[in-house]
Amino acid sequence: MFKLSTNFIIALLLSAVVSYLLGSCNSAIIVVRLWKKVDIRDFGSKNAGLTNTLRCFGKGAALLTLLGDMLKGVLAVLISRLIFVLFDTGISDILGTEITGVNNLRFIGYIAGFIAVLGHIFPLYYGFKGGKGILVSASILIITDPLTFCIVVPFFAVVLALTKYVSVASIASAVAYPFITFTTQYYINNVPKNLALLHTVLVIGTSILLIYMHRSNIERLRNHTENRFSFKKKEG
Repeated sequence: MFKLSTNFIIALLLSAVVSYLLGSCNSAIIVVRLWKKVDIRDFGSKNAGLTNTLRCFGKGAALLTLLGDMLKGVLAVLISRLIFVLFDTGISDILGTEITGVNNLRFIGYIAGFIAVLGHIFPLYYGFKGGKGILVSASILIITDPLTFCIVVPFFAVVLALTKYVSVASIASAVAYPFITFTTQYYINNVPKNLALLHTVLVIGTSILLIYMHRSNIERLRNHTENRFSFKKKEG
């Protein structure tokens, strides 16, 4: 059994609060409200995410949504890292072995990322009705695990190109995400096995959330009513 330090618990709670509140800042809702004075959740698929913003309001609104969602994921990780540094604690308090440097930062990033995705999906400010979390999940990888990011994003792009369905590419990427994470960390980056497994467990939690949020897309795919991806804005 391990005993968590008081500093670790406080840092974890502060990180969770900050990450959730940042995640709750839904960029699609904010951009469309400022741009068009309407609620993105009243249009198209009713989803407050990048794809629906692109389809209903065009590339300009979609680009701002993309930048906003990526920024909040990155900020959640950076601020959480700062909190753990200030409290002089980290993953070593859980594993009972000394873990420093980038491996300690990865753990903090995955914790912050998972909570930020929760905030994005269930935003405090918008009646707990948000987006599906794919973009936020990807943004967190940019500074938490760049190698996994460089594999998952092209994987997403290839599946999208082959199927023309954003939902299929998103679900396939969510399924592959834990396998890619463990493979890159343990076999390529030489992350200690227990830590690589811990990171993978956190990733599995995120993947389950992402797949769950695509349940309506899965139903439409079964009924052959799912919209195919296009860069063109829908008229009307």
